[in-house]
Amino acid sequence: MNNSDSRINPRQLGTPRGGSYAALPTSGDRKNRNKPSRGRKKSIFEAYMSKEDVSAGLKRGELIQGPLRINPKKYHEAFIPSPDGTRDIFIDGVVARNRALNGDIVVVKLLPKEQWKVIKPDGSDKETEAMHESDVPEDMLGTCIPQETAKGDAKSPDVIIEAQFDDNDAEHGQDHLQDTLTDDVKKLTLDTGEKEKAVGIGGVHRTKPDDGPKVNDPRLLPDKFLQRTAKVVYILEKKHSRAATGFIKLLADKNSELFKRCAMFSPVDHRVPRAYVCLADCPPDFVTRPEDYSNMLFICRIVDWKEDSNFATGQLAKSLGQAGEIEPETEGILTEYGVDFSEFSPEALACLPQSLPWVISPGELAKRRDLRKECIFTIDPSTAKDLDDALSCKQLPDGNFEVGVHIADVSYFVLEETALDKVASERATSVYLVQKVIPMLPKLLCEELCSLNPMRDRLTFSVMWKMTPEGKILDEWFGQTVICSCVKLTYDHAQSMIESPGKVFSPEELPPVSPQHSIAEIQQAVLNLHRIAQHLRKQRFIDGALRLDQLKLSFTLDQESGMPQGCYIYQYRDSNKLVEEFMLLANMAVAHQIYRSFPEQALLRRHPPPQTKLLKDLMEFCNQVGLNIDFSSAGTLHKSLNETFGADKYSEARKEVLTNMFSRPMQMALYFCTGVLKDETLFRHYALNVPFYTHFTSPIRRYADVIVHRLLSASLGASPPIKMEKEAIQRQADHCNDRKMASKRVQELSADLFFAIFIRECGPLESEAMVMGVLNEAFDVLVLKFGVQKRIYCNALPLLGFHFQKVGRKPELTLMWEPEKSQQESLPQVITIFTLVEVVLTSDGAPLKYSALLKRPSSEK
Repeated sequence: MNNSDSRINPRQLGTPRGGSYAALPTSGDRKNRNKPSRGRKKSIFEAYMSKEDVSAGLKRGELIQGPLRINPKKYHEAFIPSPDGTRDIFIDGVVARNRALNGDIVVVKLLPKEQWKVIKPDGSDKETEAMHESDVPEDMLGTCIPQETAKGDAKSPDVIIEAQFDDNDAEHGQDHLQDTLTDDVKKLTLDTGEKEKAVGIGGVHRTKPDDGPKVNDPRLLPDKFLQRTAKVVYILEKKHSRAATGFIKLLADKNSELFKRCAMFSPVDHRVPRAYVCLADCPPDFVTRPEDYSNMLFICRIVDWKEDSNFATGQLAKSLGQAGEIEPETEGILTEYGVDFSEFSPEALACLPQSLPWVISPGELAKRRDLRKECIFTIDPSTAKDLDDALSCKQLPDGNFEVGVHIADVSYFVLEETALDKVASERATSVYLVQKVIPMLPKLLCEELCSLNPMRDRLTFSVMWKMTPEGKILDEWFGQTVICSCVKLTYDHAQSMIESPGKVFSPEELPPVSPQHSIAEIQQAVLNLHRIAQHLRKQRFIDGALRLDQLKLSFTLDQESGMPQGCYIYQYRDSNKLVEEFMLLANMAVAHQIYRSFPEQALLRRHPPPQTKLLKDLMEFCNQVGLNIDFSSAGTLHKSLNETFGADKYSEARKEVLTNMFSRPMQMALYFCTGVLKDETLFRHYALNVPFYTHFTSPIRRYADVIVHRLLSASLGASPPIKMEKEAIQRQADHCNDRKMASKRVQELSADLFFAIFIRECGPLESEAMVMGVLNEAFDVLVLKFGVQKRIYCNALPLLGFHFQKVGRKPELTLMWEPEKSQQESLPQVITIFTLVEVVLTSDGAPLKYSALLKRPSSEK
C-alpha cells in the first residue's frame, strides 16, 4: 500500500493506546513545522543526501556517522556517540531524526551553534548521553541485568509536572502527546512564577531556583556548557529490524477516504513510528468489532516512510495473541530484534550425518589424541543441554598437574561454505530466553553429536597445560582429541564438593558416573581445579583485571503451565569461578596461537576502555558524594570497588549500586579481524587487562568460536587455511557483534517479561531498595531482593510536598509525607544516594506494567 496519496492531520487521530509518536514538532523541529493545508503537500522530513555527497562530506569531516540511540523514556530525544569520545551529539525531535530508527548507523550534520543544547554546570542535567542498553561486556560480568535507560530529567529542576509517569513511560505507553507537550512547555523560557502556573497543578512543591547559566544564546557560552546538536541526513545501514509489536486501531475520522482503506498500527515501543496498515490485512471482523482486538498483539513491518507523512507505511505480518501472555510477547520480542527462530531448512539439515546412531570412524580416531580413558567431566547449569566444554586435572608424579580444557569440535560437523555454515553464520549466536533456547545449530548437533554428554565418545579440540599447584604454566599443548566424559556435574554438585572436601559422596547424591572412574577421583580433580583456579583468579586481579558482577534474576517455572512460580537472584559461586578461570585461560592461549599463525586473519575480541565523557561524569559524581574511587585503570577500579563500604550488612547493597554506576561508561567488547585493525594497542581487552583475547570455548552457541576453531585447526596443520579473506572475517565479526547485542537485549527483555508476569500473578512484592540516583522530582532505586531498577515519582506518593536541593554537590530530595492522623506532624524523609528505603512492587492495569511505590517511613524513632 502506498500512502503518498493520502495524508491525514495527526490531530484527527485519537492517540491510540501506547500513543507512539506522530512526527510532532519539538523545539528542534520548530522551523519545519508543517502547517496543514488542503491540496498542497509539504514535506515534513528533509530528503536524504546523495550517497556521493555523504561520502565526500564524511571524508571532509563535515558529516559524522554513528549508531543512533533513541531514549526509550523520551522518544523525541536521540543521540549518536561523538567520534572523539566527548559528550554525545544530541538529535532533538522526530523531524531532525529523519525517519531513522534505533540502532541504525546514520550520518548527521551538525546544526549551527545557536541551536546547540545548553547544559547546566551543576550536574543536575543527566540526560546528555545516550544510555546504552547495558553495555557491560560479559567478559567482565558474571551476569547482566537490564539497565535503566534514562539517566535523569534533562530539563530544568524548577518545574514539577503533576502527572504520574511510570518508569516505563515511553516504553509501554503513557499518552505521548501529553508527554511531548509538557516537554515543549518546559522548553519555553518562562520565569519561575509562570512555570508554576503552566505546569505545577496546585503545589507546595518548592525547589531551588535554577543555578545553571542564565544566558540563553548558546553562542555566548563556553563549549563546556553546550551539547552539539545535529540532524540526520542519511541512513548508512538500517540495523533496526523494521519489525515491531503493537496494537491496531480504526482511524478516528470515519468520513475520510483513508478510513475505508487503512487502520493505524501503534507500536508498544515508542521509538518506532505509528504506521498506516491496509485494512485488507487486518482480521475480517476488525472494522465491525474493533474492541475485540484492543488487547491483541500484532507484528508489523515498517515498509516505507515518506517525506510528506507523519506516519510510516506498515505491513501487518501476523497476529500474536493476547498482550501480557508469555508466548505472544516472546515471539514479539524475538521478531523485533530480528532473531531467526524458524525451523532449520532441509538443505541445512542435509549437512548433518544421516546414518544414526553416529560413530567416530577409525580414520578420524587415528588422527586424534585419544583421551577417552582420562577422568574428564562437564560442569554446567542443571538445565543445560548443549555441553560445549569439559575439564580434566591429573596429578603428575613430580607434584605438578596436567590440566585440560576440552571443547566440542563443532567445525568437524559444520564445514565452511555449506548450507549449515551459512545459517549458523547468519544466526551467529544461540539466544537464551527464560523458558527456552533459540539454538544456533540444529538440535541433533547442539544436544547430541557435539554436546559432551556423559559416557559418549565425542570429538573435541583440547588445550592442555602442565602447571604448578599455584597455576604457573610450564608447558602448553593444542590439538584435536577424542574424549568420553565420565559424569555430567551441575554447578551445585561441584559446589558441594568444594564446600565439603572431606565428605564421601554416595552414588545417589550425584548423576550417573562412568564405571571407569570413582567418585573420589572426580572429587579430587574438582578440588585440585578449584585450588589452581583460586591462584589464577587472585593473580588476574593482582595483574589488573576488573569484574563488575550485576545481579541476575532467575525464575522457577511451573512445569505444567510454564508460568513463573518464584524468582531469585542467581548466586555466582566458587564452582562458577572455577569453570570461568579455565575458560579464560583457554581463550587467551588460543588468541595468542591464532594471532601468531595468522596475523592478518585472526578473529579476536577487544574491549575498548570506558567512554571518556561518561567516566569523567562518574568521577565527578563520586567526588560529590565523597567516594574515594581510583579510576586510573581497570585494576584500580576493581580494587576500589572491592574494598568494603563500611562493615554493616548494607555494604553489599552499596557495592551493587556502585557496580551499576561503573557499568555505565563501559563499552561493549567487540570481535574484530586483526588484519583490518592495524594498531596492535587497540587489540587490548580493558576489563581482563590482557593484550589478546578471543572466544574459543563455546562453538555450539557462538559462531565466532567456530571461525576460531577453524583458524586453530589450520594453525596446527590439521586442516587447510580458511577460505575467508580478512575483509570477510571483519564483516562476519561485525555481524556477530550485532547479533550478540541483540541476543543480550532479548535475554533481558525475556527476564523483564517473566518478572512482570510474576508480579501480576504473585504480587504485590515488598523489598528493601537502595537509592542509586536522585532527580528533582523522582529518584531511581535498586530493588535489592530482585536486582531490578525502578524510578519512583514524587507525585505518585501521598506527600504534602517535596524539596530538591544540592547539599554541597550532592543531590538531595526531602519528602514531606502527609500525616496518617490529622493531629500528627508531617513526616520528612531525606532521599540521597545510598539511602535505604522500603518499596512495594505492584502490577498496574496495563499488561506487563508494574510500578514501585515507596513505603511510608515509620514515625517511631
